[in-house]
Amino acid sequence: MKQSGIDWIGEIPDDWKTRQIRYLFSLRDERNYKPLSEVNLISVYTDKGVLQHSDIEQTTGNKAQNADGYKHVYKNDLVVNIILCWMGALGISDFDGVTSPAYDVYAPNDLNTILPKYYHYLFRTPQFNGKCYTEGRGIMQMRWRTYSSEFKSIKVPLPPKATQQRIAEYLDSKCAQIDSIIEESKKSIEEYKAWKQSVIFEAVTGKNLNCKKKDSGIEWIGEIPAEWEVKRLKFASRNRIQKYTSDYGILNYFALENIESQSGRFIETENEYDISQSLICKKNDVVFGKLRPYLAKVYKVNELCCCSGEFAVFYDFEGCPSFFKYYFLSDGFIKIVDSSTYGTKMPRANIDFIKNMLVAIPPLHEQESIAKMLDSKCAQIDSLITEKESLIADLTEYKKSLIFEVVTGKRSV
Repeated sequence: MKQSGIDWIGEIPDDWKTRQIRYLFSLRDERNYKPLSEVNLISVYTDKGVLQHSDIEQTTGNKAQNADGYKHVYKNDLVVNIILCWMGALGISDFDGVTSPAYDVYAPNDLNTILPKYYHYLFRTPQFNGKCYTEGRGIMQMRWRTYSSEFKSIKVPLPPKATQQRIAEYLDSKCAQIDSIIEESKKSIEEYKAWKQSVIFEAVTGKNLNCKKKDSGIEWIGEIPAEWEVKRLKFASRNRIQKYTSDYGILNYFALENIESQSGRFIETENEYDISQSLICKKNDVVFGKLRPYLAKVYKVNELCCCSGEFAVFYDFEGCPSFFKYYFLSDGFIKIVDSSTYGTKMPRANIDFIKNMLVAIPPLHEQESIAKMLDSKCAQIDSLITEKESLIADLTEYKKSLIFEVVTGKRSV
């Protein structure tokens, strides 16, 4: 091994060289003037690299109205989003097509010397992305750009072509294995979430009880135990609309991002907030996120505090607050609330609609029993989900580390 002279790489094998990117790739600036219907649109994404629009269900950002002036991309070209390359938005294309004129497109200089797939792995490492940031410039992070003049000057390793080939083949195989485990873990998480939702639904609607039933009159529930009551939520709880004032002193505050979707778990953040427009919450209040209610942001408060005005705050329940928390978390309740939203870009639930919804209410002792059972069962399922999430995080970090070690020659293959 020898010192590469490249700060973000360190040592490389003795038979490797280093070159500035300009000697490996050259800017391509061929423009398209065919109609949009006759071209293959290509974009570059931070998490996936270069993709055809036809291969993804939904593209983000502004949709192209025409492709005039778009840049031609050919297989093995490097596509770079100059604004987001420091976050990983660059990669080698496997396709011919056209891409945004705001991107830089580079053609490989000599395919006898370089293997584009090797550089695809190298360019998408966090270490290279960090170098793109230090070489970039701008007045703020949102406008940070790594222009071609700086990008081309970055030094990178140049292993022998045969070594590049071995590395690319090895990483193709290893990354496919890791990605497969990650995908299976993601599927397991979705299955656990579905199981948890089924457990909640069965419990809060009495479906799991062997007793005489009656029609609830609530479409998403159907039959409920005969002794359960049905009434509108506004008659089973009250809606707290008390605004925060300085008389309360300094209180803990939480916003929508502090509540995990579908679980009711609290997430710590380091964000700072203006609490002047917040709502007062008291112990055992249950809050429901009105903005994008399909996210199921539901939380039972455990202390005097304040929350974002994007929550509806319920209190003084006819029974057990924890039971109502789970009732609010059930899929059927969420879907009905979501049907009441107004606004397209930022859909919000109608609080009067929620208060007028019919709810099925067990006797108090059953509410407490249901809540206790769900606390235990959901904690078990959440633990399984956390294990899978931890595995995904570990594998993701391992994959990044593996790629960097291999593409810089620190691990031989």
